[in-house]
Amino acid sequence: MTLKPWKFISTKLLNKFRIFNVRSDIRVSPRTGHEHDLFVIECPDWCNVIAITPDQKIVMVEQYRPGSDTVELEIPGGMIDAEDSSPVAAGVRELREETGYEGRDARLLGEIFPNPAIMNNTCYTIIVEDCRCIHTVEWDTGEDLSTRLVPVADIPLLVAENKIGHSLVAVALYYFELWQRGLKPTPKPNA
Repeated sequence: MTLKPWKFISTKLLNKFRIFNVRSDIRVSPRTGHEHDLFVIECPDWCNVIAITPDQKIVMVEQYRPGSDTVELEIPGGMIDAEDSSPVAAGVRELREETGYEGRDARLLGEIFPNPAIMNNTCYTIIVEDCRCIHTVEWDTGEDLSTRLVPVADIPLLVAENKIGHSLVAVALYYFELWQRGLKPTPKPNA
C-alpha cells in the first residue's frame, strides 16, 4: 500500500501565542474517505549548534526548562528569526548570543521535524569548529544560562545516563556522531 498525504479541505486559526499558533485543519483520509479535524501547532523553525573547541570540547549550556520543570544540559540554539538569512546564520547568532563563542566553517549538519504529528516546523543542526569565547553574552530576558565545556568523548555516557534529556539535543548529537563517522546528511525534500 502506498501512503499519500491527506486531501486538504480547510483550515482555521484557533489561537495565537507569543511563540506559536494553533490551527485546525480539515483533511480527508484517502483510505477511508472520512474527514478528520487535525490540530497543528505552527512554530518557527529552530536551530541547534554543535560548537567544537580546538581541544575537542563541545560548548554546552545549562538552562531551566519550564515544560519539564528541570535544568537541562543542552547545546546552544533557538528560534530562527525572520532577519536570519539561513539556519546556519541563525545558529552562529544563537551560539554567540548564548555563550559568547564564535568559530569557523559553520555549516548544516542535519535537519529533522521536531514532532510531525502536531508541529509544522523543522529543527536544523549546525556544526561550528574551532570555537573560542570572544564575545560577551546577550541573553534574552527569559534566559538564564550557564556555559559548560564538555569533552566530546563524554557525550555518549551523558546521553546514556539521561543527563542530556532534551530529545532535539540528543538528535543533534547523533548527527554529530554520524558526521564523525564520515556520513553526510541528505537534505529533506520540501514538504
